[in-house]
Amino acid sequence: MEFDSGSAELNQRIAEWLRWDKNEKTLEEIRVLAKRGDWKVLGDRLLQRLTFGTAGLRGVMQAGFNAMNDLVVIQSAQGLAKYLLQCYPTAEERSRGVVLGYDGRYNSKRFAELSACVFLNENIPVWLYSRTVATPFVPFAVLELKCLAGIMVTASHNPKEDNGYKVYWTNSAQIIPPHDKNIQTSIMENLEPLETSWNLELLLSDKLNDPYDQMVELYFRKLQANVPQPFISDYNTVSPLRFVYSAMHGVGYPFVVKAFECARLPAVIAVPEQRDPDPEFRTVKFPNPEEGKSSLVLSMQLANETGCDVILANDPDADRLACAEKDTKGEWRVFSGNELGALLGWWAIRCYREQYPDRSLSDCYLIASTVSSKMCRSIANVDGLNFIETLTGFKWMGNESVELLSQGKTVLFAFEEAIGFMFSPTVLDKDGVSAACHLATMACYLRATSNQSLADKLNELYDIYGFHCTFASYHFCYEPPVIERIFKRIRNLGPAGECTEGQNYPQSIGGGRFKIADVRDLTTGYDSSQPDGRAVLPTSKSSQMITFSFENGAVVTLRTSGTEPKIKYYAEMCAQPGQRDWNGSKATLREMVDCIVEELLQPKENNLTARSD
Repeated sequence: MEFDSGSAELNQRIAEWLRWDKNEKTLEEIRVLAKRGDWKVLGDRLLQRLTFGTAGLRGVMQAGFNAMNDLVVIQSAQGLAKYLLQCYPTAEERSRGVVLGYDGRYNSKRFAELSACVFLNENIPVWLYSRTVATPFVPFAVLELKCLAGIMVTASHNPKEDNGYKVYWTNSAQIIPPHDKNIQTSIMENLEPLETSWNLELLLSDKLNDPYDQMVELYFRKLQANVPQPFISDYNTVSPLRFVYSAMHGVGYPFVVKAFECARLPAVIAVPEQRDPDPEFRTVKFPNPEEGKSSLVLSMQLANETGCDVILANDPDADRLACAEKDTKGEWRVFSGNELGALLGWWAIRCYREQYPDRSLSDCYLIASTVSSKMCRSIANVDGLNFIETLTGFKWMGNESVELLSQGKTVLFAFEEAIGFMFSPTVLDKDGVSAACHLATMACYLRATSNQSLADKLNELYDIYGFHCTFASYHFCYEPPVIERIFKRIRNLGPAGECTEGQNYPQSIGGGRFKIADVRDLTTGYDSSQPDGRAVLPTSKSSQMITFSFENGAVVTLRTSGTEPKIKYYAEMCAQPGQRDWNGSKATLREMVDCIVEELLQPKENNLTARSD
C-alpha cells in the first residue's frame, strides 16, 4: 500500500501497524485512514502510545498504539512476560505462573485470552478465570496461589468505549515504581508481536488452568472468618433490614449474593435492569456509582417500591462500593466515600475488638490516601491505633500494607474517598464485595443494638472524634496544555521575589480572608511545612498535585486524574471533638472551595466543564 504522510516517523508507524496487526477490524481502520490521507488522526493514534499509569493501561478501544486493541494488548503482555523472566529467571520461579481475569466489557475476554497465549508461549503457566470476575479476585489469587503477577482486564467505571489492563505484582498489590517504568521499557523493547502470540490454540495447553472454583470458595471462607460469629448469629440472621443492590451492569451480583449468604444476611433485592454484565451500560450515563443520585435512580425506585431503607451499589468491576440510606423524611442520602470510610474504619476496629478482646490496638493500622478524609486519623489518635497517609490510589495503600504485614503489624482498614475500601488485608486492593458484606452487617448490628441508622452512627462518630466536613468534585479539561497552564499559574500567584523560582504560591484566597499556612506540591517535591522544604511523600512530575493547608484548619488539594480528563479538588475542615457548629464549618469550607475554583482553576477563562451532578 503506497502512502506518504509527509512524516517519515508516521509513515514508519503506519507500515508497522499494517504489518503487525492481525485483527481485521482494527487493521482496516488504519488502512482506511491512510487511504483517506487523514494524517492528523493517524498521528494522534500512532505517534504516541498508551503508557503504564495507574497500575496499568486504560484507554478507548480503537485501532492505534495510543488505544486499547489486540495489538497493544499483545505488545503489553510480551513486555510484561519478558520483564517477569528477567526478575524470575529460573524454571522453578517461572512455574508459579500468572493469573488473569476479565470483566464484562467488550473485548475483555479476548484481551485476557490473547495475554494468556503470550505467557504460555514463554512457558509461563497461566491461571485464567473461565468467566467474568470481580477485580479483587485477581490480587486475591496472586496472593493465595503465590503467582508472579496478575492482570485484570477492566476499565472499571469508565465509559463503554474504554477498556484497561490492571497489573498486580508478586506481592499481590498493584504495581508501583520502578516496576511500571521497567515494564514500559520492556514493552518498547518487544513491540513486534510473535506469530504465536496470536495463536489462541495455545489455550488448550496443559499449562493453563481455571482457578475460579478454588478461589471463589476460599475467598468466601476467608470473608466469613472476618465477620465476628456473634454478629452473624445474633444480628444478621434475624435482621428486619433489606438491601437493594445494583451491579451497575457489571460483574458484582453473583459475588455479593454469595457474600450475603456466607454472612447469613438477608438476600439482596437486585435492580433487574442492572443485575447482569452489559457492555452497553444501557441505563446509566456513566457506569460509576461515585456520581451519586444520577447513577442510583433505578435503585431508589426499586427501594421505594419494596420498602428498603438501604441501597448498596458496586461499580462494573465490583471493586468500589456506594451506599444510600433513606432518612426519616423519606429522602435519600448518598454517603460520600469519606463518610463510608469513617463508618467502615470504626467498624473494622469494632470487629477486631469483638474477635480479639484481649489484644492491644497499638500494632493496628488504619490507612487512607492523602486526598481522603482524616477522620480515620482522628479515630486512631483517640483509640490508640496508628494511622498512615499515602499517595492517592490503592497501589500505594496496598504496597504500604505489604510492608506493615512484613513487620508483623495488623492492617485493619484502608480507604480512599473515591468509594474504595480494603477491609482486612485478605485482598490487598479495594474490594466492593467484602465492603458490601461488612457495611450490611454493620447496618444490621446498629439497628439491633442501638436502633441507629448509618447516618445516626456517623453523627455519633463526629461527636466523639470531631466533625469532619468534606467537599470533593472535579472539572473536565480535555486539553493537557490547558492543565499545564493552570498549574503553572498557581505556582506563580504569590508576591514576586518572596519564593524561589517555581515556588511562588498564593498566600491567601478570598481577598485575603483565608490565609494559607503551608503548601505541599507533590509534582515539584516542595513542602513548606518541612524544615528542608522537601515533601516526605513520593513525588511525580508526570501528574499535578498541590495541597494548601490554611490557618483556619482547612486542607484543600488540587490534582489531575491518572485515568480521566479531570482536574479534581478535595477539601476538608476538621473540628475538635465536641465542637457542635457543624453548619458553620460547612459554610466556611463551601465558601473556600468556591474561592479556590474561581481564583485558581478559573473555569470560565479555561473553558472547564463542571461535574454535572
